Amino acid sequence: MAGPAERSRWEREQARLKAGVVEQDTEPWQKDPNFAGLERVGGVDLSYIKGDDTRACASLVVLSYPALEVLYEDCRMVTLTAPYVAGFLAFREVPFLVEAVQRLQQEQPRLRPQVLLVDGNGVLHHRGFGVACHLGVLTDLPCVGVAKNLLQVDGLVRDELHREQIRSLQRSGDTFPLTGTSGRVLGMALRSYHNSSKPLYVSVGHRVSLDTAVRLVGSCCRYRVPEPIRQADIRSREYIRKQLCPPLEVRPAGPESKKEAELEDYSDA
Repeated sequence: MAGPAERSRWEREQARLKAGVVEQDTEPWQKDPNFAGLERVGGVDLSYIKGDDTRACASLVVLSYPALEVLYEDCRMVTLTAPYVAGFLAFREVPFLVEAVQRLQQEQPRLRPQVLLVDGNGVLHHRGFGVACHLGVLTDLPCVGVAKNLLQVDGLVRDELHREQIRSLQRSGDTFPLTGTSGRVLGMALRSYHNSSKPLYVSVGHRVSLDTAVRLVGSCCRYRVPEPIRQADIRSREYIRKQLCPPLEVRPAGPESKKEAELEDYSDA
């Protein structure tokens, strides 16, 4: 468990890095209706081993756009040293994802992604600085947070009104805003796939507007989960299966329930 001193240090670090978040489009391709100029979309993910909260597989994939074919993958077993604390997941996971981006930059810079889709939240976070923001500021890459479950912050709750809004999403591409009691729109609920009634929760990470983030996520979905994240997850799980002997059960979720119901998610595929 993290002590009060460590939590306080993490809060200060989040506040310092949060000052660097840019919530607007910064790239020419983002302003084009068809994303002309976008050629490479990255996805990142960590898969944990069931019963083991210290070993995981960190995965970075880069897909072509718009074909969504895998151009690059990097899967590495890592040992997590930071404890899990709700709201501070980035301090546990992001260092390994930054290292993966740095390896790609050194080994195959021409495949550097122009944007990263992150399994987690961006500004939809207790202090407005989730994993997607953290990774975006540290790598200076445009980043989008894509969560499969609603993080209940700023008055957002999974109540009957929320369920009714979800039912109103009739077609793929339908959305509704996630407006907190503060009045701020923290993200968008998106029906990403026609066969799945469960939405995604999209939020800004860094160097992208919310409207662009939602359009991009929708354009990357062959199934419910956008293909860059889906491929990062599938490949990290497969990497664990190949690396560990005897085979251990791969747990689809980190401790923050950010991937709960993953297997059910992929049944929509």
